[in-house]
Amino acid sequence: MNRKQKKMLIRIIVAAVLMIVLAFLPVKQGILRFGLYLIPYLVVGYDILIKAGKGILNKQVFDENFLMAVATVGAMAIAVADNGDYTEAIAVMLFYQIGELFQSYAVGKSRRNISELMDIRPDYANMEKDGKLEQVDPDEVEIGDIIIVQPGEKVPIDGIVVQGFSSLNTSALTGESIPREVQQGDEIISGCINMTGVLKIQTTKEFGESTVSKILELVENASSRKSKSENFISKFAKIYTPAVCYGALALAVLPPLIRMFVMGADAQWGMWIYRALTFLVISCPCALVISIPLSFFAGIGGASKAGVLVKGSNYLETLSQTKYVVFDKTGTLTQGVFEVNGIHHSKMEDEKLVEYAALAESASSHPISKSLQRAYGKEIDRSRVTDIQEFSGKGVIAKVDGVEVAAGNEKLMKYLNIQHMDCHHVGTIIHMAVNGVYAGHILISDVIKPNSRAAIQALKKAGVEKTVMLTGDAKKVADHVAQELGIDEVYSELLPEGKVLKVEELIAKKSDKAKLAFVGDGINDAPVLSRADIGIAMGAMGSDAAIEAADVVLMDDDPIKIAQSIKISRKCLGIVYQNIVFAIGIKLICLVLGALGIANMWLAIFADVGVMVLAVLNAIRALFVSQIEKNS
Repeated sequence: MNRKQKKMLIRIIVAAVLMIVLAFLPVKQGILRFGLYLIPYLVVGYDILIKAGKGILNKQVFDENFLMAVATVGAMAIAVADNGDYTEAIAVMLFYQIGELFQSYAVGKSRRNISELMDIRPDYANMEKDGKLEQVDPDEVEIGDIIIVQPGEKVPIDGIVVQGFSSLNTSALTGESIPREVQQGDEIISGCINMTGVLKIQTTKEFGESTVSKILELVENASSRKSKSENFISKFAKIYTPAVCYGALALAVLPPLIRMFVMGADAQWGMWIYRALTFLVISCPCALVISIPLSFFAGIGGASKAGVLVKGSNYLETLSQTKYVVFDKTGTLTQGVFEVNGIHHSKMEDEKLVEYAALAESASSHPISKSLQRAYGKEIDRSRVTDIQEFSGKGVIAKVDGVEVAAGNEKLMKYLNIQHMDCHHVGTIIHMAVNGVYAGHILISDVIKPNSRAAIQALKKAGVEKTVMLTGDAKKVADHVAQELGIDEVYSELLPEGKVLKVEELIAKKSDKAKLAFVGDGINDAPVLSRADIGIAMGAMGSDAAIEAADVVLMDDDPIKIAQSIKISRKCLGIVYQNIVFAIGIKLICLVLGALGIANMWLAIFADVGVMVLAVLNAIRALFVSQIEKNS
């Protein structure tokens, strides 16, 4: 508990003790009795009265503070007039404050879960100056600087390991406890904790653009994006609260007037005013106003524990309605680690063909280019390459040592009117032409991620109606991967704009209630991620553009998390709907009972505070949806 919560707890205990003590005192009537009971009432409720007064002065009258103030002051006034029971008014305020304390603690618990994620924010970065380590602000570190991360320290900025070997604790980012081994040449993302060896890291991003900063920005802004359910509750409360206040006023005034002037009977003002005050206590919308946003906030916090970052409650709601999941292939379902597995029909030495291909593709950051450079095995001399022409979706033409080299797919060969040889192996085929003459082709294969097949099966178990794969790769390769994984539909040889068009076609075919999710990792996936109903990016190794465009980010690049995140969102939404039905249902029943005089102030306390506590308790379950889902 924080200091404010402890202070409130002390006030509640003091007021409760005073109320119990007063019940045994012999003072039964008069001003002295009122003054004594006023003490515990003010001890526990003075802040509510102040807030209600400020609301009236600021012309923001209709809120829960106003309802509580009017109901309890009215109950005290009735007790003074009839020398009645003051404990009802005090108990209403007392239990209301207990509910508020409970709600404050629940929100604090949810925020602490988010704060655990915030612990990934580094306080400093180590830089070596004059043979000594100096701690500097991470914002001061520039791209290309060398930083040193010692055992037990957080990695402050993204970079590449230039020296050292160590194990990294990535649980704050991915939700997984298995450490990750890194060595020289490996990429490393900020937010991890270095566990064993000393690492020298050359930074590849500024602190503001690094993974840890992006994650914190996503989480901090998550609460600003409201779901339809939250917006409904906000609008509902604005209409509902004034309505019940006027309803209570009508209940206090109209029946006595009808009894006096129409029926000629005793007005019974005291009884009807008491019913109206009870009506006000029952009507307080705390359970809805508090528990619904708390459910979403807790759900986002619970998902973050599992390494699933949801950018807002509106996306959590959309994710729960997902019926179509469309995948990019490379880096999403496959590891994106391409290897040269064969050289066929070569008209020159294999090493020379690979050298030409690696140099021609040297300007590209595509995984296929990287695989060619790895197969070449030597440092790329960019000065040997001139006149580079890139053909989107086809390949590249460049001059290497003055020799014209074309490297690409069969579309490039057809574009250049060069006869080529088909390959009977499954993989990505890089056709080569040197000085306009076909020189053979290079077979490059990608590796399917270990959990990809299980991820597709898990999605179908989760109620996803259709899985689709979109790729720019060759039809033969795409069909092979789709068949291997059990994907329903596959569309291959697509350019980036082709992926967007295909997603738009799929969106047009589905029903309005069914939502379509697109899962991708590359920079060319950003337009599709933005176009889909819900965009899911592979965060750990995904591009900045993909993470920026996505609505949900999976921090460990594991496709099995897609089904898990859908289940988490559905469990969270289930909790939200339970709270809405429960709170409104109980309120309506108790309001009718209160208006008929069947419900007294004690039942009103349950209808308000009891329902709020139960709804908040239910909302807290959303914090643990990731653990519940993991164990189910």
